[in-house]
Amino acid sequence: METVSTLNTTGSASDSNQGKDYSFALTSLTSLFFMWGFITCLNDILIPHLKGVFDLSYTQAMLVQFCFFGAYFIVSLPSGAIVKRLGYQKGIVIGLVIAAVGCISFYPAAALHSYPVFLLALFILASGITLLQVSANPYVSALGAAKTASSRLTMTQAFNALGTTVAPYFGALLILDQATEALSKSAAAEAVQMPYLLLAAMLLILAAVFAWLKLPDMSSLESAETEEVTSGSAWQYSHLVLGAIGIFVYVGAEVSIGSLLVNFFAEPSIAGLEEAEAAKYITYFWGGAMVGRFIGAAVMQKISANKALCFNAVMAIVLLFITAFSSGQVAMVAVLLIGLCNSIMFPTIFSLAINGLGKHTSQGAGILCLAIVGGAIIPLLQGVLADTVGVQLAFLLPVVCYMFIAYYGVVGYKPKTSA
Repeated sequence: METVSTLNTTGSASDSNQGKDYSFALTSLTSLFFMWGFITCLNDILIPHLKGVFDLSYTQAMLVQFCFFGAYFIVSLPSGAIVKRLGYQKGIVIGLVIAAVGCISFYPAAALHSYPVFLLALFILASGITLLQVSANPYVSALGAAKTASSRLTMTQAFNALGTTVAPYFGALLILDQATEALSKSAAAEAVQMPYLLLAAMLLILAAVFAWLKLPDMSSLESAETEEVTSGSAWQYSHLVLGAIGIFVYVGAEVSIGSLLVNFFAEPSIAGLEEAEAAKYITYFWGGAMVGRFIGAAVMQKISANKALCFNAVMAIVLLFITAFSSGQVAMVAVLLIGLCNSIMFPTIFSLAINGLGKHTSQGAGILCLAIVGGAIIPLLQGVLADTVGVQLAFLLPVVCYMFIAYYGVVGYKPKTSA
């Protein structure tokens, strides 16, 4: 999943730390980006797994994403308050510990064979990741010279994408394969225990590392920001508001497509694959997003960002129609190629939305972060559609999302203010 930095990359903290060697600290931070990409993408494995274990409808199964991404909306502002009070480094440590508690909670959830406890564990896990994102992103900008901050952010984004790419394959091996061999649904539920305990152990090790690390002082950057007196609001900029809707529908579309891939590939008219085998193909969906990010970075040196965004959105719409109305390998390849189209969307919408906000940039970035809640709402709606008209036709819902993104790339991105 995507991550954002809500602070300017030219802040005084970067300048004051220029010339110092923070390679170990940066490596540790990069591992965080990988971890939360990995954990977030495991939801695509959990949904079909828990659906089978608890005999859930698609709507009920999509509560996995609802609880996970709902945490972004509920916990983002409290996380900001925690970081402001305790500091960024302590925020990282607390976020890691909370995420570890969420992972550990999968053990009693499986033992009790309780879907509500699974959902609670997911909410706790996502709350920790939200605090991590609020805390860790600014440090990537601060660790080194300001002029190289963008390259550091690009590198960490790449590792986040790497986490989303490898997670489905490992999830298929460690969870779905084990569940297939289980003799009962209770035993199948317990297939998640060991993988999430391993994740909890890794998170706690990282928490210990970050508690020990000597990271740069961010107070100078904080004071520089708090001394700025601003008037007006980011809400007065229509391109920011439309950009927030763009983030909402983009995250919702990406998450809802990824969430249904295993069940879609299991359809007899598509590939008729076993869940464990189907899950491995999700790697291509998220891998396409990773590869497309590098292609997009090169292409957008020649083509304006809004045109690239519009083109990708239109291609996603075409591929979704092919997905919904074809069969076999054609439908399978079409839906996987949507990952390639998704690649540039989040960072492009984000950058276009905060363009020209000036002193309201920080507030605008916070609004865009809250819009990630689209990952909670739209998959739930797609689950309702899947229960009503079937899994394949449910892929028409994201078409509406990409239509709005195409509109934003043509008209909505233009900076305007109501003031």
